[in-house]
Amino acid sequence: MKILSIQSAVAFGHAGNSAAVFPMQRIGVDVLPVYTVNFSNHTGYGSWRGPVMAPQDVADVITGVEERGAFGGLDAVLSGYQGSEGIADVIIDAVARVKSANPNALYACDPVMGNAKSGCFVAPAIPDLLRDKVVPVADIITPNQFELGYLTGTDPHTIDETLAAADAARAMGPRTVLVTSVERPDRDDGTIEMIAVDDSGAWIVTTPYLPLKANGSGDVTAALFTSHYVASRSAADALARTASSVFGLLEITHAASTNELKLIEAQEHYASPRMEFEARQLR
Repeated sequence: MKILSIQSAVAFGHAGNSAAVFPMQRIGVDVLPVYTVNFSNHTGYGSWRGPVMAPQDVADVITGVEERGAFGGLDAVLSGYQGSEGIADVIIDAVARVKSANPNALYACDPVMGNAKSGCFVAPAIPDLLRDKVVPVADIITPNQFELGYLTGTDPHTIDETLAAADAARAMGPRTVLVTSVERPDRDDGTIEMIAVDDSGAWIVTTPYLPLKANGSGDVTAALFTSHYVASRSAADALARTASSVFGLLEITHAASTNELKLIEAQEHYASPRMEFEARQLR
């Protein structure tokens, strides 16, 4: 499997492609990473150094990949943190060209814009660009519950509200929706959930909630779910595998008392997930 991954990169720690690439490689995916920013560290530290890549520079890198004849062999395009508003058009154009070369390729968009605790942390124009231009051309989207609400103009909390919002997102274009960081009010104490919806149904997986702020975990989640979904075309299988792997990563990170992901130490959880969490069908 080959995936073109268009995301941020950091030198210190793990976020964007610096979080997503290794787990995909560890499960056998040949990843072609393209950077939208090249920062010293993720922006959650409040200060960072390094450039936001100009849209033309990102486009040039992608064109260079195309000139090597790689597009026909791509199984998917994955996009995440965009950096500047001009990247949206670059991604949309790249997806169209990849699909022209391989009509079976899927496009997975992680609509990175923020979360319920921090609000939006991207450039002001990007959330609307994601909603109006990028998400409609995606096959798969992987928003957290906050991002799903923004995309659909809703405020989902309960399972029914979250499913309705996922259906509204699917009506925008993507057929598969993974909703992360689902915190419904009637869930069991000390748990957190993910919901996956596609044409064949809807599934939920519940894992223990670990009290840590782990920047980059959403990037790992999107990368693994996309990889497993492309391989199996099963939302239930991709959800269960991803939940098991990401929980293992967070468990090791939490035990180390650090907010930077223990990405390397957790590698066996990607390669051989314990599959201890069941994906239960909701409908």
